[in-house]
Amino acid sequence: MDIGGTLTKLVYFEPKDITPGELDQEAKILRNIRRYLTKNSAYGNTGHRDIHLQMDDVVIRGRRGSLHFIRFPTSEMLSFLRLAKSKGMAQLVTTICATGGGAYKFEDDFQMLVNMKLAKFDELDALIKGILFTETHNPCECYYWENANEISSTKKKFDFSQPYPFILVNVGSGVSVLAVRGPDNYKRISGTSLGGGTFLGLCCLLTGCETFEEAIQLATTGDHKKVDKLVKDIYGGDYERFGLPGELVASSFGQMHLQERRQSVSKEDLAHAILVTITNNIGSIARMCASNEKIEKVVFVGNFLRVNPISMKLLAYAMDYWSKGTLKALFLEHEGYFGAVGCLLQFNGELHAQVGDLLT
Repeated sequence: MDIGGTLTKLVYFEPKDITPGELDQEAKILRNIRRYLTKNSAYGNTGHRDIHLQMDDVVIRGRRGSLHFIRFPTSEMLSFLRLAKSKGMAQLVTTICATGGGAYKFEDDFQMLVNMKLAKFDELDALIKGILFTETHNPCECYYWENANEISSTKKKFDFSQPYPFILVNVGSGVSVLAVRGPDNYKRISGTSLGGGTFLGLCCLLTGCETFEEAIQLATTGDHKKVDKLVKDIYGGDYERFGLPGELVASSFGQMHLQERRQSVSKEDLAHAILVTITNNIGSIARMCASNEKIEKVVFVGNFLRVNPISMKLLAYAMDYWSKGTLKALFLEHEGYFGAVGCLLQFNGELHAQVGDLLT
């Protein structure tokens, strides 16, 4: 599990090779757990399995099977623990591999409510290992956007078999930026508190929406130009001396000091403006980090990018435009699940013999 500030990600490995030990009574409980997790796409009101991300024919610790990817709001952690207990997970599993800040925050809850211990792993170590494993085992994992500033932009596969060096921008509740020069050679070089959590929080505050999906849907039909102040609003056109196009945002929310402007904007416009503000800030930091480190590939991951092509295309366009084509913005299909995958790969301690490869 990767227990983030906003979203918890759970990776479940389902072996397809049945062992003799899985035929006894204890294994019956295990099979019921497996059936529940793999035959459903929703768990309660807030848990979801991303069926389209499922990876089959994967070998982990000598067993071949499928990887399933499940997410739920971290705010629902206690509901998750009650569900885990009701489905019998607590009867078999004694240890869960976990990363993220929530691995520390909820450690006592796991112990008290379901008698489970958390084997904690550093989230950046897990992130890198998860990315490298997933990219290696999924030939269509890495992609980029061609003609990102146009309506006809297309998603294209990118060969990431020679990845190093690259800048890794992990956009969760906040943002961390890493320079990665090898599988064990990386460092955190920057970050910002303005991330996906900021986007969702501001959208809930200003538009009344309640979920990330709803916020993105609002932003899809909005127009940030009714909220932001553009270069042309100040100069009447382009600022040619410094190569600033008139359509560039000069001041995020810069028109909202005017009462008539505030009265004319919609919830959709506000959501779009928030999205553009957060995305532009992330893109600016990523570009400066890439320039400072002299690295040309910039990989964006994290659940902020889930169902969010607007931000991906903005980032792709910004990287290409401001670097004059020298920087490449890359994206990964499994977005925010790499930390949980990395946990699964790193654990070498004592899990129950029947479930060690199953629940992480």
